[in-house]
Amino acid sequence: MAIIRTNDASKKVEVRIEAPNMNGLNFIGALVLASCVAGGFLASSFVHSSWPVVVGVILGLVAAGAPRIAQQWERAVVLRLGRYVGLRGPGLFFVVPFVERISTWVDQRTITTSFAAEQTLTSDTVPVNVDAVLFWMVYDPEKAALEVQDYKEAVSWAAQTALRDIIGRTPLTVLLKGREQIEADLQKLIDERSNPWGVTVHSVEMRDVVIPESLQDAMSREAQAAREKEARIILGQAEVEIAHLFHQAAREYEGNPTALHLRAMNILYEGLKEKGALMLVPSTAVESMGLGGMLGAAAMRQQTLSTPENGASSSANGAVV
Repeated sequence: MAIIRTNDASKKVEVRIEAPNMNGLNFIGALVLASCVAGGFLASSFVHSSWPVVVGVILGLVAAGAPRIAQQWERAVVLRLGRYVGLRGPGLFFVVPFVERISTWVDQRTITTSFAAEQTLTSDTVPVNVDAVLFWMVYDPEKAALEVQDYKEAVSWAAQTALRDIIGRTPLTVLLKGREQIEADLQKLIDERSNPWGVTVHSVEMRDVVIPESLQDAMSREAQAAREKEARIILGQAEVEIAHLFHQAAREYEGNPTALHLRAMNILYEGLKEKGALMLVPSTAVESMGLGGMLGAAAMRQQTLSTPENGASSSANGAVV
C-alpha cells in the first residue's frame, strides 16, 4: 500500500510504501489445503464419484485460513463476531474461520517517526522551521488496536501538535540553546497524549532549527559585537593589571637607586642593540634616572662605529671623481 502526502506550504511530497502483511499466507495453511484435496481425491477413488474432490477443495480453502504465524515482535488482535477475545502470537496460532478474524497486527518494536513544524511562531514572534525524530513503541497492543483508529497516524499528529505547542511558548534564544530541556518537555507532552493509546515514548531528538536568513545575519552581527566588547573589556583589565604592576615596581625602584640605574641600562641595551634603532626618552627620565651620561656615551660609540664607514665612502667618492 502506498501512502502519498503533500504539503502545499513547503512543496514537499512524502511517499511511504507499506508492504502487505503476509502472515495470512503460510506453509501450514498450504499443507492443510493440500491434505484436504488429497483426502478428497482418495475418497473419490473409493466411491467412484467427483463430489468428494469438490468437498475436499472447499474444506481445504476454509481450513487453510485457520493457521496463522506471528513474528516474534508481532501481536495479533483477534475479534470473535466483532468482540475482542484476546491477543495471539508470537508463533503459530489458529483462528476459527468465518467466526474469528484478525483486526490488527501490532508491531511492538521501537519505531522512529519524523515530524516537523513549519513556519511556527515562537513566543517572541520569530518564524522557525523545526525537524525532529520520535522514538516510540507499543507497550499495550490491546489499547493500540481498540482505543484509537490508527495508532501510528495518531502518534504522528500528536507529536506534530506538541512540537508546535512547545515552540509557541518558547523564545528563540531558549529554543536554540536549551535543546535538551525542550526535548525532555516534548517527550513528556507526547507521552501524556499517547499513553491512553498503549504507546510510550522513549526519546525525542531535534534534528534542525531553521530561522530566517535576515535574522541569521542580525544574530551574526550581534555575536560579533559581543565578542568585540568582550575583547575590549579584557584589554582594559590587562591595562589595569599592568598599571598596578608598574605602581609596585615604582615603589621598589624608589628605595633602590642602584636597581633603577640597572633597569635604565637594560632599557638602553634593548633599544640600541638593533641597528638603526631610534629611542625616545622623556626628559624627566634623563634627569631622574641619570641617563644623560649613558646616552652621551652611547651616542659617541655609535658615531665612532659609523666614522670609518663615512671615511671609506668619502675616499671612494674622491676616487671616482
